[in-house]
Amino acid sequence: MIHAAVKLSKSVISMSRTSLVAATSSQPLRFLHDGTNSPSSNPVAVQMINYALSHARSQKSDESYAQGMLILEQCLSTQSSESAGQFAQNSIGTVLLAMSNLLYERGSFEEAIEKLHRVQGLTRSSLGVRVAATEALVGLYLQLGQDDTSSVLADKCLDFLHKDDLRSNGGSKESLIARAKAVKGLVELVTGNLESAESFFHGVQDIEAWNGTAVLSYGEFLHATQQFSLAKELYQNIIEGVPKNEDFSDMNTLAICNMASDEVLLAATFALGQLESHMGNFRAAEEILTKALTKTEEYFGSSHPKVGVVLTCIALMYRNKARQERSSSLLIQEGLYRRAIEFLKAPPLESKETKLDRGDILALARGGYAEVLCVQQNRKTEGEKMKTWAEAVWSNRRMSLTDVLDISEPSSKVPVIDVRISRVL
Repeated sequence: MIHAAVKLSKSVISMSRTSLVAATSSQPLRFLHDGTNSPSSNPVAVQMINYALSHARSQKSDESYAQGMLILEQCLSTQSSESAGQFAQNSIGTVLLAMSNLLYERGSFEEAIEKLHRVQGLTRSSLGVRVAATEALVGLYLQLGQDDTSSVLADKCLDFLHKDDLRSNGGSKESLIARAKAVKGLVELVTGNLESAESFFHGVQDIEAWNGTAVLSYGEFLHATQQFSLAKELYQNIIEGVPKNEDFSDMNTLAICNMASDEVLLAATFALGQLESHMGNFRAAEEILTKALTKTEEYFGSSHPKVGVVLTCIALMYRNKARQERSSSLLIQEGLYRRAIEFLKAPPLESKETKLDRGDILALARGGYAEVLCVQQNRKTEGEKMKTWAEAVWSNRRMSLTDVLDISEPSSKVPVIDVRISRVL
């Protein structure tokens, strides 16, 4: 496997150098510039990154990902010292971002976080590189339930953007600040501070050069505050307008890990399906959520925990539909909850651990399942036990578990599940 990866890396280095000579002999590599007169990163490194990511995902196997990582390690070893100037630091930073992306996709969060912190230390790199790293770090820490750490990182990002010289980033100044503000707004939204969140989302929708994740977070805020028509418009704009793949050649649109464009597209589709359900449009909701489920299975694999997140939401949609239409879908709900709980890797009910990965989603799945069991006399005891477990694990600050499960009530708050970070907003 190692020999194959080394052979692949040598091949792409040779290919990339040939392509670089050809490109520079004809016209400037405009797509590799950040608005200044010099390229923002090594074009050979960009080509190796694209090759490594494509190869790793071609099979989605342990072997293909290991080979992709070896190619990126080979690429990193050919870059200049981290103490060098902006061009060299941009090249190092983009390689580290790509490595963190592959590590995230394989579930190696701690290693991905370590790479992202290294990027933050590249203080001479372009602001876009550091914003992408911070955005991803905030997203990963939110997914891990480390909200305080996420908040501190978001504050630091805003601070260095205001202190640093933004003139060299040309027209990207507004988009980078908007992204930094939006990720802070997402943290506030997760922690239930809606008024504070609104202040950070102000003006996000007016920025032309956006990468999707900032607008998605703003759409979720509108959704949570029941501004449904505006939220729907933003979700649809994201689905129709966000590029479907990462572009490591543009320093100012980089987005990785659970903030990457593929994840944003999936999350926007998922959020739109939830929105249709909250509006009572259950046929549209079922169609859109089924599409989101298919995309999730294709992107992550059929038994990935994020599939469990989507299944939980579909079960809740059927529950809401049954209550509003005074019908029954207990068998459908039970099947969905059982699969969701399995994919989410729920611990035994006897477990006393309450700080769990995707804890709110697990509590929601088991809380909904408990209701299905409690209406069956011979399973009521099991249902009550499951309900007690779910209430102990539930940690959302804005809504109680009962609030979420009673979404059909006219005065109820509206929960929004963000599939990027597997949290209930």
